Amino acid sequence: MSARTLGRFDRLLIGCERALEAVGGTPTAQRPSPATGITEADFDDSERRHAAGLMRINHTGEVCAQALYLGQAALARDTDNRQHLLHAAAEETDHLAWCAERLQQLDSRPSLLNPLWYAGSYVIGAAAALAGDALSLGFVVETERQVEAHLADHLEQLPAADERSRAVLTQMQSDEIRHAQAAQQRGGIDLPFPLPQLMHASSMVMKTVAYRL
Repeated sequence: MSARTLGRFDRLLIGCERALEAVGGTPTAQRPSPATGITEADFDDSERRHAAGLMRINHTGEVCAQALYLGQAALARDTDNRQHLLHAAAEETDHLAWCAERLQQLDSRPSLLNPLWYAGSYVIGAAAALAGDALSLGFVVETERQVEAHLADHLEQLPAADERSRAVLTQMQSDEIRHAQAAQQRGGIDLPFPLPQLMHASSMVMKTVAYRL
């Protein structure tokens, strides 16, 4: 029996399942966490809260990444580009699972506003796809560049002894750089002004709110 080709309604149902998993479920990583085997550090309360706040931001960022990629994939015009976006989203699921696990280890929780972050990011991703694959891939490039920069900042901000979180963020940073390079090689263009600036401003709002909520 040949495999049935997925239609738009099938993809919609799959998208709904992925959304529920991202904002309220327990995502499963395909790769082991980079923190596996690293001994937990002794934190004081302030250090633990700060590490948890940073990892909550990164968890929310991965919720947004899921939504962006799936929104773009849903309306991608080229089949190969759609598969590329879905593959990247699968790797971002690893990041999501690793951050969720790290939050549990830090006795903390994800952002309470993750459903809102997901919905907004999905709309942005879909809008980027409607503008064409070249701009959509350029959106991936710019997004991953900004994420890589903020991960570098978080690596500096983490408590010195938090090697578990540091291992997770270092692997995430490596993956984001690779995703940006792949999207650029597939024809992603530089985004016109003021899109990069608006993306940076919106990410700053998300980071400020997610650190606490």
